[in-house]
Amino acid sequence: MSKRVTLSDVAARAGVSPTAVSLVLNDRPGSRLSDDARQRIRTAAAELGYRPDPAARSLRIGKTRTIGFVSFDVSITRYASAIIRGALDQADRLEHTVLMAEAGDHRDRMVRAIDAMLDRRVDGIVMAEMGAKEIDVPRHLPRDLPVVMVNATSSDGHPSVLPDEKVAGRQVTQLLLDAGHRRIALIGVADDLRDLRRSATVGQRYDGIFEALSEAGVDPSPVVSETIWEPEVGYRSLLRMLDDGASFTGVVCLNDRLAFGVYEAARQRGLRIPEDLSVVSFDDDVIATYVRPRLTTAEIPYERMGRLAVDMLLGEAEPSHQLVPMPLRLRESVAPPRTRDS
Repeated sequence: MSKRVTLSDVAARAGVSPTAVSLVLNDRPGSRLSDDARQRIRTAAAELGYRPDPAARSLRIGKTRTIGFVSFDVSITRYASAIIRGALDQADRLEHTVLMAEAGDHRDRMVRAIDAMLDRRVDGIVMAEMGAKEIDVPRHLPRDLPVVMVNATSSDGHPSVLPDEKVAGRQVTQLLLDAGHRRIALIGVADDLRDLRRSATVGQRYDGIFEALSEAGVDPSPVVSETIWEPEVGYRSLLRMLDDGASFTGVVCLNDRLAFGVYEAARQRGLRIPEDLSVVSFDDDVIATYVRPRLTTAEIPYERMGRLAVDMLLGEAEPSHQLVPMPLRLRESVAPPRTRDS
């Protein structure tokens, strides 16, 4: 391995003292060096491939320019992995390195990961959840260490970045109402999911949906209570509602995976989307653009959330509890009912 280029090496090449090199390369004020000397130093540093010693720099400024990122299933699933992309891009823009660890649902693994990051003197820690749950952050963290939760909350009230689910719930439901639907079914509503330990955001999604319906004077029916939001559940739920003789022209699915199941059940029963049944949903899973007709849904802005979390951690944004708007992805799964509802 080649020897690391030092300040003394640059000084010898430029014909100046190591102190002069340090003043110039670290942009310190007070130097009386000539412009020619400054240029010689910068040229010598470039020719030799000089890079500052990060350990020495961190000792001098009290910062390592390194942050920790603790993932709870974000790094091993495709659903929320854009949080990582946003965090990495923003950290790179701010000239910080990211140390990442995956904890899954193992608290002991989370504690070990955080301890390893503390040993490496990170400047702050981002904690990211795939399922937007409330997390108990270890109490032994230094009080002055910045911690930001993204797609999660903490029981100690750390700054957080969450999707604005309540507004999205209203907007998605309003799409059906504005199209003229008044007989609207819901799939995936379950009071159990209001528990912050299961989801810190689903309750807000529910509130937005029911507020929009209430203001329009619409009583949703049927309402299918389900806590598992997978295609098979959406498939079975629609078939069951149809077999029970329920009459509805629009369906609000609580996530895209439920909607994919609804699509298949509708096809099996000879119902066309959106001519016979309009469907709206949440998350903007990548498959939402592959089904036909393409699914109208509200996107969870994972990448933007990751960027904002890093900004809050590093002082580029005020540490607080931020709600990030969920963009509507208007596609082809909504149309007016065949006979406009009264």
